[in-house]
Amino acid sequence: MGRRYPSAWTVLALLIVAIVLFPILAVLSRVFVPSGGVWAELAQTVLPLYVRNTLMMLGGVLTLATIIGVTTGWLVAAHDFPGRRVFEWALMLPMAMPAYVIAHVYFDRLSYWGPVQTWLRGTFGWGRGDYWFPQMASLPAAIVLMALVLYPYVYLLSRAAFLGQSQDMMDSARALGHSRASAFRVVALPMAWPAIAAGAAFVAMETMAEYGAMVHLGVQTMTTGIFRTWFARGAPVAAAQLAALLVCFAATAFLVERLIRGNRRFDGKRGGRALERVRLARGPGLLAALACLVPVLLGFLLPAAELLRLAIIAGDPFWGPRFFAFVRNSLIMAAGASVILLCLAIVLGYARRQQGGPAIGAAIEAASLGYAMPGAVIAVGVLLPLGLFDNTLDSFMRANFGISTGLLLSGTVFALMFAYVVRYLAVALKTVDAAFQRIPPSMDAAARNLGAAPAGVLTRVHLPLLRRGLLAAAIFVFADVMKELPATIILRPFNFDTLAIRTFRLAQDGRLEEASTSALLIVLAGILPVIILSRAMNR
Repeated sequence: MGRRYPSAWTVLALLIVAIVLFPILAVLSRVFVPSGGVWAELAQTVLPLYVRNTLMMLGGVLTLATIIGVTTGWLVAAHDFPGRRVFEWALMLPMAMPAYVIAHVYFDRLSYWGPVQTWLRGTFGWGRGDYWFPQMASLPAAIVLMALVLYPYVYLLSRAAFLGQSQDMMDSARALGHSRASAFRVVALPMAWPAIAAGAAFVAMETMAEYGAMVHLGVQTMTTGIFRTWFARGAPVAAAQLAALLVCFAATAFLVERLIRGNRRFDGKRGGRALERVRLARGPGLLAALACLVPVLLGFLLPAAELLRLAIIAGDPFWGPRFFAFVRNSLIMAAGASVILLCLAIVLGYARRQQGGPAIGAAIEAASLGYAMPGAVIAVGVLLPLGLFDNTLDSFMRANFGISTGLLLSGTVFALMFAYVVRYLAVALKTVDAAFQRIPPSMDAAARNLGAAPAGVLTRVHLPLLRRGLLAAAIFVFADVMKELPATIILRPFNFDTLAIRTFRLAQDGRLEEASTSALLIVLAGILPVIILSRAMNR
């Protein structure tokens, strides 16, 4: 047999993977570059604080989000109680609320000068020091607020895992003398553990990536340290080294998730009945409804209602051409990123389908690492090579032609779009790849036997069958880009603000009323993926 050469689709896929991985490799390449003593100073002063706060955030958010997600997932999947059908999809609503938005809302309402504490002092005649109230600008408050918006990742995957289990196994545990609670602990929970670990990995990645909420609540983490080192200290090399350390954190989170999950796979329904819901009595049923209501109320309903109230009462003073410019910028970037990422995901998914094998599979999985990297890390990785290219070209043109080319790529829409592609390729790829897997290989063989070329098979057979998957991927990417903050702040062109930047800056200045309109639009954009997820899970 002759040697099998890679197809043109595989070569194109590997080229895309190399380009996507370049910013991450650029960050890692700066680990051993001298920083002029800045790194040593950081290590002696603020680096221990960054590491400690980041680890405490990870531990606290993971614990709280896992408890909420697993508890609500088990209640909804295995029990019948008042409001269950509503909570099935309502528990996913906090996914639509950006963490920096909920942080601004609660800080504004619950801080010392906010309406809640002002009302308490006026009603009871209290002064400063006469009462205790939770401090919003603190690490514990940040942990609670992050958990409220991130627990849906654990809820989604744990609920799906519980629904896929067999009632026969639960009945067997009961027959051996276990109570229902004990059967959950020894049978249902261990079987769902791989899904729970995967959800926890998503929570860890999002926690490490958060910038806006941490800045507003005054919690210094690795991500905020990257910004401060780059912009306040003017030390890009040291910032890149902080980013490289954060990459190691993310890689460790992936490794821990893999080790916890191991190779365990469970096919709970094979040869058995689907999990049957237990009808709870009135008292326990109300407690179950309350347990599901609290995270929805705190994580979505209260902050969304407050934003709506502020938008109606105060309005937006910039409503008109200026506000629509922010909307236009956000829509252009989100729509453009969706189209580009869909095209890349189609090429990568089709290359894996055609070529197969562990090499192309590993390369494509490596391209998904960007989603594990915080937006600040991606931004640093994009700026390093683009800045080097711009400076090298400018020096060459000055030396040979006396012309300054300036910054051609850095600080442009191209740089920002490149960062979005690196960050969110995994979102589009996973969705499109799942849609590819639902198409039987026999359809490819039939089309090829009828004389269709590989490109013809893709355009005439696959694309019509991928429409729903492509739409879902586009909406997911659109919502994520609308919410993206740190990469947008670092890489955006001059005078190119988006709704996310406008919301963050106005709220930072204590002008939440003016920020409410743009915040509501971001939340509305995030509700669409929640609806799609709910419908998909019901099917």
